Amino acid sequence: MSWSSGGDDSVRLAGPQRIFRGSPRKRRVLIIAAVCAALLFGLLALRHPLWLHSRAKPAGPPWVYGRLDARFTLVEYADLECPYCREYFPVLRHWVDTHPEVNWQWHHLPLSIHDPAATQDARLAECSGEVGGAREFWASIEWIYRHTRGDGTGLPTSTALPGMSGAISACLTSHRPDAVISAQVREAERDHIAATPTLRLVDRQGGRTITLVGLVEGDALLSAVDLLAAPTNESAERISH
Repeated sequence: MSWSSGGDDSVRLAGPQRIFRGSPRKRRVLIIAAVCAALLFGLLALRHPLWLHSRAKPAGPPWVYGRLDARFTLVEYADLECPYCREYFPVLRHWVDTHPEVNWQWHHLPLSIHDPAATQDARLAECSGEVGGAREFWASIEWIYRHTRGDGTGLPTSTALPGMSGAISACLTSHRPDAVISAQVREAERDHIAATPTLRLVDRQGGRTITLVGLVEGDALLSAVDLLAAPTNESAERISH
């Protein structure tokens, strides 16, 4: 038995009708219960972001938000003490939620003007991901942006990450998060990326990329996706104009 949604936004039951046997009253009760269950599931799905529906511990880092099979990947280089990155985080999350052809990959780029707090924030996020997977990584990014004082002043000493555990504490005493952060910083340096937020849109099918700096609006992101999706000759023509 399976559920399907009709074009008129109604919820319909798809499958063999012989499943429902007995009196008409009993059938009505079963159908009402099934419809209520489906509506409840839909409401829960709307209330929670994509990372809450990920498998418990998918591969990472780098950590990915959205569909793993998406054609396009939006790589964001971000600093957890950067006020512009903090402002952009919910905007970009909403945009990825509404564009399933694009997923979002996080790369740490703690700026020297925000250190050591920016690196400390990044270490906390990486250790949350190491212990809890993608779900906990993205939840920790959201939590850090919500609680940090920003601009290098860091998290209040009286504030503790929800779910802080011995495993996360043990990770924080190791060099594992530093190795991840350092590798991502070196990659940014290699690609001449020095500002946050910076986005690199990658067409995983065609292999082409576009780099975008700053708080890029949704329409501009869509234009970049269209540009990468266009045949090579057509995209070159658009750039020349």
